[in-house]
Amino acid sequence: MKIDRTHFFGIFWPAFLSIAILSSCGKGESKHPLDDFETIRRKDTLTVLTLNTSTSYFIYRDQPMGYHYDMIRDFCDKHDLELNIVLAQNSASLVEMLLQGAGDVIAYNVPVENRLKDSLIYCGLTHISHQVLVQRANRGDTLLTDVTQLVGKDVTVISRTKYYDRVVNLNEELGGGINIVAVDKDTVVVEDLIRMVSNGEIAYTVADDYLARLNKTYFSNIDISLPVSFDQRSSWAVRKDSPVLADSLDAWFARANAEPSYRRITKRYFEESKNFAMAGDLAVTAFFKPGQLSPYDDYFKKYGAEYGIDWRLLASVAYQESTFVNGNESWAGAAGIMGLMPSTAASLGVSRQDIFDPELNIKAATFYLKRLIQAFSSIENPDERIKLALAAYNGGIGHVYDGQALAQKYGSDPQVWDDSVEKYLSLKRFEKYYKDPVCNSGYFRSDETLRYVDEVMRRWELYRQKVK
Repeated sequence: MKIDRTHFFGIFWPAFLSIAILSSCGKGESKHPLDDFETIRRKDTLTVLTLNTSTSYFIYRDQPMGYHYDMIRDFCDKHDLELNIVLAQNSASLVEMLLQGAGDVIAYNVPVENRLKDSLIYCGLTHISHQVLVQRANRGDTLLTDVTQLVGKDVTVISRTKYYDRVVNLNEELGGGINIVAVDKDTVVVEDLIRMVSNGEIAYTVADDYLARLNKTYFSNIDISLPVSFDQRSSWAVRKDSPVLADSLDAWFARANAEPSYRRITKRYFEESKNFAMAGDLAVTAFFKPGQLSPYDDYFKKYGAEYGIDWRLLASVAYQESTFVNGNESWAGAAGIMGLMPSTAASLGVSRQDIFDPELNIKAATFYLKRLIQAFSSIENPDERIKLALAAYNGGIGHVYDGQALAQKYGSDPQVWDDSVEKYLSLKRFEKYYKDPVCNSGYFRSDETLRYVDEVMRRWELYRQKVK
């Protein structure tokens, strides 16, 4: 897969240098040898316009992901096409870029509007969405079940957004009484407000239902059941001169709806929990015995000694990834005791069939972590090297390099994690930062990675105190 603007950093595995999505399916014959889709097929490449967001396309663990990305990749796989991703600056520029010929299809939620039907064909993945109220699910009797109950309540939304406009209109429809708390769009994003609802910092906010559903997989204590707007149809789109491509996308989506792959993709992003080891859960687990942390200590010690890494650090990583339970796989695909991504494991000589072999998994992950630590060898403080390597292990080295570059640019220390690189990683949820010229890996949701580094380091210290 080719990607405009965004590229990935790698240490030694070729998968990070070029991500080509090629299907093993045969092409088949077109009934229209000169039609628009046949022209695309002859080039072997479908150029796709999308946005760098948590629902459409992003990089995590140095792998491209996203609901719309996975869906259009499935279409390309079915038609033996290479996927070329072109990232637009914002949603307004998607249609303009398509009409200018910068791409073949928009793989993003484009609102269906009559004014554009002379220029576009809406096709492929379609979605009916509406805005919802986001509130804490454990509010008991105070859980709102009707929009009229918002009178007298504080609703926090980002100014100059469709969510702000909707709450303003709703307030007028109700005759006033909603306390609209508008925050600057340069200081928070919608997902920050959802997090604040989950944490009890604010009472209510508003979001699109699909974004709220995705965030519920991170914050299980939110309720998103109350709609606050009418339904809005959105869809992928192609130019009016691409009717055969449109027909092909429609036919694919009709089939995909009935296939297990579609269900897996939908479940991956909108249903599977993305929680990880609970905060403060630093105990050495039920397997603890004097001098023993887990059933896999012999492997941690063997490969820790071979690659020069404290075996208790390996145990801490393993606990964070799997709580020492073999056979699990995360929503992102990280598998086995050490949470290896299949592509990373393959680059280290571990097949998909062997990824759940504890020894092979631990050996490969230890080697991988060693190479990540070596990638930061210019950093003098060994603890800082380890923190940055852990961040790269969890979130991807490209994002860590971006965090270092931003820290350097804005006068912080790129060799220090706390309050420096971690700070700029957290800022990569804002366009101002992830689209900065010094960044190469785009949007990043840093919550898990920041927590991951903190908990692995604290558990490692606990392990060192408990076991020699």
